[in-house]
Amino acid sequence: MSATPVSLEVWVDDQFVCVKIAGRAGCASSVDFRKLLLGLRDKGYRRFILDLTRCQLMDSTFLGVLAGLGIRFSEAPDGYPSAAIELLNPSPRISGLLENLGVAEKFKVLNGEAVATGNLKQVEAPASHPGHEELQRTCLEAHQILIQLNPRNAPKFKDVCKFLEEDLKELGKNNGNPPPSLPDKPPPNPS
Repeated sequence: MSATPVSLEVWVDDQFVCVKIAGRAGCASSVDFRKLLLGLRDKGYRRFILDLTRCQLMDSTFLGVLAGLGIRFSEAPDGYPSAAIELLNPSPRISGLLENLGVAEKFKVLNGEAVATGNLKQVEAPASHPGHEELQRTCLEAHQILIQLNPRNAPKFKDVCKFLEEDLKELGKNNGNPPPSLPDKPPPNPS
């Protein structure tokens, strides 16, 4: 069975956002996914249901972006009220990846019927076609988040991070931007 490219369908009402993710959620789609959720959060949405019924797989970059959003939304360190990301019908493979990476507890997992979208408004998902540098930065940040959340992930991703850092340094020489670096500790939870 071959993996199909990812498809994001977005539905909203007054109370929540439903993002139906179908196919293989990977690095290339993670940039638009993050922009989508952050943009909807900026519009006041606080509950996000990710319908994973037809999602075949999530790669480590997409999972890192998802974990980063889960932390950002739940802790709301940037002055926003907290928000929640719920995962509907993740496959055993996706659930296993979340457990293996130590990030499963960041999400509420739901199992059941798909969200009925008949009374919801469909929203266009972004399609920004990010460049090489933006993809590399997103990939590096996602893997750094996975390592910060669970130090046991360091051996899994240290070579990936090193490669991405070197690639971004090389790209930075050409345009003057340094590679991203994250703090040693997650930001404190504001009271």
